[in-house]
Amino acid sequence: MARRITPLLVLLSTILAVSALAQTDPGVRSGAAAGGPLASVASNSPVTILNFFNDAKARFQEIDSVSGTVAGEEGVGLGPRYNSRSCAACHAQPAVGGSAPASNPQIGDASADGARNTIPSFITAAGPVREARFPFFFNSANQPDTSRPNGGVEDLYTIAGRVDAGACNPGQPGFATAVATNNVIFRIPTPTFGAGLIENIDDSTLLANQDAQGGNNFGISGTFNHNGNDGTISRFGWKAQNKSLEIFAGEAYNVEQGVSNELFTQERPLPGEDTNLGLPANCRINGTPEDHTNFNTTATGTLSDTVAFAIFMRFLAPPAPSSTVPGGSASITNGRNVFNAIGCGTCHTASLRTASSSFTSSLSNATANLFSDIEIHHMGSGLADNVGQGGAGGDQFRTAPLWGLGQRIFFLHDGRTKNLFTAIEVHDSPGSEANQAETNFDLLSAAQQQDVLNFLRSL
Repeated sequence: MARRITPLLVLLSTILAVSALAQTDPGVRSGAAAGGPLASVASNSPVTILNFFNDAKARFQEIDSVSGTVAGEEGVGLGPRYNSRSCAACHAQPAVGGSAPASNPQIGDASADGARNTIPSFITAAGPVREARFPFFFNSANQPDTSRPNGGVEDLYTIAGRVDAGACNPGQPGFATAVATNNVIFRIPTPTFGAGLIENIDDSTLLANQDAQGGNNFGISGTFNHNGNDGTISRFGWKAQNKSLEIFAGEAYNVEQGVSNELFTQERPLPGEDTNLGLPANCRINGTPEDHTNFNTTATGTLSDTVAFAIFMRFLAPPAPSSTVPGGSASITNGRNVFNAIGCGTCHTASLRTASSSFTSSLSNATANLFSDIEIHHMGSGLADNVGQGGAGGDQFRTAPLWGLGQRIFFLHDGRTKNLFTAIEVHDSPGSEANQAETNFDLLSAAQQQDVLNFLRSL
């Protein structure tokens, strides 16, 4: 691959003149440019579709309590284990439906309504919203047993002590031990803007794009995660482990807030509990599933929360790019050209067409400017989390869609950095398919690197 570098740099040198400039992440750009409905939904076509979107958005923002008996927390089903109390608490930047906000709501969630939780060391007020997983089960000596993969979500908090928890008194997972033994990994919320467009890209389009990129000179050879039953390409989540927005919503509702629903009908076991025993009786506060079709209401109210969440995400408009970054349109154009020339566009496919949609016209035969191939790629030991999901292994991740990147605060699957330059650099690690592209980035002039950063922050 090294023989490609010299001619590549000759090409790049024609794109813009080298100047003395230290590369700096321009930072989060202003102006939401996200959070609204698709154009056909906003125009209420078909009639009443806007009502469904607005109802779904309200539910997405609703705060859950255990049984809906706490004022201002009308949602039902919180716990016994949870990471936060509302979808919108975590999906908040730069608008409802986005990614982790600047101020972490999980700090307040720890003690809300009398809850008696210890905040883990990796949850901070100015840090990202985080979900924790233990890659391996612990042995009797409290050491990770690498012969026993785990990978399940270990919720941060429990309802013990809450005014509506009754006698349910579970303990939190052993986060201090997990940190001390390096047996914990993190995930941050993925933004959901434009998710309906991603859902409606036909498998044949994804496969054709994969074939078109197959002859690249950058050492990139991704694959797809597939649904285990029908064999179709799955596409949501950090490892593309969820097939549809409804499955994505149902799993998140059950895992992040502890709400059983029609897709995930049982309560999750308590930390350290034998999963064959189920929940203790004093934690069985509600009938299951807690979220379900509301048979005694009409119109929008009939839907379960899970279906409504999927509707909200499906009908969210994609993020709009902007030219209001340092350097303006010239720098953005140069940055985009360089981005593609060094190989980044091989995985981050600029746009894909959707199929015909039965939901609404804005989803039908539309261009999704997502900057992703939806494939999973080996990202090497530097980003590996040793957690497998579906067909994705411990170092494989879905190519993160880059639309809306300019307004995100935290980067990478675990939110380890706020600096876009750092996020690019860690793509280079042993075993990573991005090594050649990242090496090419390192060989750019400072001015060219700055243009790439400006282009990414314009998205």
